Amino acid sequence: MWQGSDAVGVIRHEAPFAMSAHDGHREQPHVLPRRVLVRSLLRAAALAASLILAYYLLPLQPGTAAALTWLVGGLILVVAVLASQVRVIAAAKYPRLRAITALAVSAPLLIVVFAASDYLIAASDPASFTQPLDRTAALYFAVTVLATVGFGDIAPVTTVARVVTMVQMLLDLAILGLAAKVLFNAADRGLRNRAADERTDDEGGRPR
Repeated sequence: MWQGSDAVGVIRHEAPFAMSAHDGHREQPHVLPRRVLVRSLLRAAALAASLILAYYLLPLQPGTAAALTWLVGGLILVVAVLASQVRVIAAAKYPRLRAITALAVSAPLLIVVFAASDYLIAASDPASFTQPLDRTAALYFAVTVLATVGFGDIAPVTTVARVVTMVQMLLDLAILGLAAKVLFNAADRGLRNRAADERTDDEGGRPR
């Protein structure tokens, strides 16, 4: 599991120590400015809040077909967002921070996709779950599945609801786990590229 102390260490120093071409000593890493950290976290929080607000405001039409269409389209959107972030992270000034904020937005997007699907299924057939689901209950259920806590107060009953819930369990692990690996690999690649560029610039400035 990702520990809080690890996260602090990741975002505190965004570049490894490098050898100076002039004196052969280790240079200090690039320290992440506090204002950059705060701005990035606030932006991620604002995007997550916007996704939740859109979930409550969108006119969702009940129906199993609509639920499956929403599910497939939403998952394609999640994959597209994650894929678009790989190149952005590699070229970012603070790639690890960019990777963390990308994950902070991707997780709420995935939750909203499944919450909307669960809500549409329950609205089409109230017997799909052990209790009727409004939008808040569907959101709550999607969060408990993602967090793997499963309090047991809400459970899928019909075949369609169970299949969607199983897909959510598998994709929560696969998408977020794989996404974290891919995004942080991109961040490490960005750090290596930046370190190489700095060494090249440093060597180019040396007197001959």
